[in-house]
Amino acid sequence: MDRENHGSTSENADSISIAPLRISPKSPRSTSKSPKSPKSPKSPKSPNSPRSPRVQIKSSLSPKNNRQSHSPRDGRPKKGGAGGKGTWGGLLDTDDNGTLDPNDPNYDSTEEYERSNEKKKSTTPPDLVDYKKKATVIVEEYFATDDVVATIDELRELGKPQYGYYFVKKLVSMSMDRHDKEKEMAAILLSALYADTFHPSQVYKGFSKLVESADDLIVDIPDTVDVLALFLARAVVDDILPPAFLKKQMDYLPKDSKGVEVLKKAEKSYLAAPLHSEIIERRWGGSKNMTVDDVKSRINNFLKEYVVSSDKKEAFRCIKDLKVPFFHHEIVKRALIMAMERRQAEAPLLDLLKEAAEEGFINSSQISKGFSRLIDTVDDLSLDIPNAREILQQLISKAASEGWLCVSSLKSLSVEPERNSITDSAAARSFKIKSESIIQEYFLSGDILEVNSCIEQENKNNSAELNAIFVKKLITLAMDRKNREKEMASVLLSSLCFPADDVVNGFVMLIESADDTALDNPVVVEDLAMFLARAVVDEVLAPQNLEEIGSQCLSPDSIGSKVLRMAKSSLKATLSGERILRCWGGGGSSRTGWAVEDVKDKIGKLLEEYESGGDIREACRCIKELGMPFFHHEVVKKSLVTIMEKKNERLWGLLKECFESGLITFNQMMKGFGRVAESLDDLALDVPDARTQFAKYVERAKNKGWLDNSFCFGKQEHENGTC
Repeated sequence: MDRENHGSTSENADSISIAPLRISPKSPRSTSKSPKSPKSPKSPKSPNSPRSPRVQIKSSLSPKNNRQSHSPRDGRPKKGGAGGKGTWGGLLDTDDNGTLDPNDPNYDSTEEYERSNEKKKSTTPPDLVDYKKKATVIVEEYFATDDVVATIDELRELGKPQYGYYFVKKLVSMSMDRHDKEKEMAAILLSALYADTFHPSQVYKGFSKLVESADDLIVDIPDTVDVLALFLARAVVDDILPPAFLKKQMDYLPKDSKGVEVLKKAEKSYLAAPLHSEIIERRWGGSKNMTVDDVKSRINNFLKEYVVSSDKKEAFRCIKDLKVPFFHHEIVKRALIMAMERRQAEAPLLDLLKEAAEEGFINSSQISKGFSRLIDTVDDLSLDIPNAREILQQLISKAASEGWLCVSSLKSLSVEPERNSITDSAAARSFKIKSESIIQEYFLSGDILEVNSCIEQENKNNSAELNAIFVKKLITLAMDRKNREKEMASVLLSSLCFPADDVVNGFVMLIESADDTALDNPVVVEDLAMFLARAVVDEVLAPQNLEEIGSQCLSPDSIGSKVLRMAKSSLKATLSGERILRCWGGGGSSRTGWAVEDVKDKIGKLLEEYESGGDIREACRCIKELGMPFFHHEVVKKSLVTIMEKKNERLWGLLKECFESGLITFNQMMKGFGRVAESLDDLALDVPDARTQFAKYVERAKNKGWLDNSFCFGKQEHENGTC
């Protein structure tokens, strides 16, 4: 029996191994089944199977000795293979639906993060995914082309305004990691998109998303807090984000998040600062680096075009394109002046301002500021428009009655100006006009002697108030120009023979009007502080004069107080004198100033040349060409030392000519003699009778009016009363 079974088994094996594999083209499943052999044994389930009795015997064993599974689940391979429950699965199975166990030694948190991102992506709407890709491309193209109009057109073609918030977020986040140019471009584009292309709520939501993601942004951009805070402040200044945004967002964010730091910095460091609008606008270059004069010129041009065409839409477009909302008061002021000068243009210009206020192109504070500035300058305006006060009063009444001007925020405007001071008189106004002409001519020619001559003619009585007006006008005009003119103004100020009190009053007037000046010149604090410090270095003012000027500044937070603090700080710095002398280039030009040793060397050579028989005119020309009248005390000192050493008074004649021609001023002469007095002890080592000689020359100088009678030198002379 065993042999028969063995023989049949081998035959079956041979027949299976030899039988050809048949594949039916119609049934692909046939490839997974072997062809049936006629000699193959029957299925074990068949009752006729010879193995069935044995199976029955095994099943009759006790459960304890039965090794078959008692589970109701079938553990045999499934139809597709790979087994059932409790098996390892198929060899090529790649599906991984298992959860990650943090306690697993091979646990990797990044794997879980990637899975969560994949789930988010899977839940993101397909149209948003497409929008994100295209938005990134649009931003990249915009940074490359700087074409605002083309970018807006692309966004309109893209559509899907409901995803505008994402573009806002993407634009800002991409610019944060780039240069100031791209940051400024991003701010400009946001202003252009606001309300026209994107609904304000989308801009609001975009900035909310940015603040919320500050913790993530800081990983790649270390200065996220500062840059994002500046973007928020810029958005508030540009009126595309309400100031209340900062407080509302702060309530929603965790106290320890970076977003809260961003909001606090935007509010306290940027928006709370004085003149914050101008500073923020210019932080990244501002408005395509347009100067104040450029903006004023553009305002003038579009107002003139509007008067001719009456096209309000074009005028509003020009206002928006300026992108200087903090400077809209200039539009108001110039429109009002134009209305006063051209009475036929009054109605359309007032109508333009009214609609601009109602539509939000010019906010109420800028409207009020524009009127206030005109009230301040109405006296000067009266020179060209005799009834300027009456006309302005009418314009104010009309604007207030139409509801687009708040009269309570304006200064009072009386029909008849007060005439309590010479500064309000017709003579003062006339002097202001002539002073401006004199100063502008000086900036072109650099002729100090001509300026002195003109001032003597216009101010024959040497009025202290007119002198102060000239000082104010000189520095005001210089602050609105380049370093060359600023240097020339300082040089002229040190060359004028104005009493110190007049100069002090001039600076007091400058500080009092600093708030108005700041509207045109955002860096007025720095400029005024440097002019003050320079006046002290040039000995036009004494250090105690700064305290006198400071007494006029009542508020510690006023611009005047800031000017004084900055001036004092500059004067206390190491080598402050030389630094301040070179602050604007020196020599009345934009080039780097002479080194002190170079100037001393040049002075020594020209004096040596003149002493050996040179021409007095040539010597005076050389002194003038130095372009450093504030350093002429060195000429006086070297001349006196040479006279005493060589006992040759030829140089005394040069000093006489220089003083009489105004080339060397009284202050410089006093300073030169003072420096010699300080060095008498050292000079006496080479010239034993130096003190006696110097006393003689001091007396001669006093007789000629070069020195004040109060001038004295040395302790001995002071004690003997020979000053």
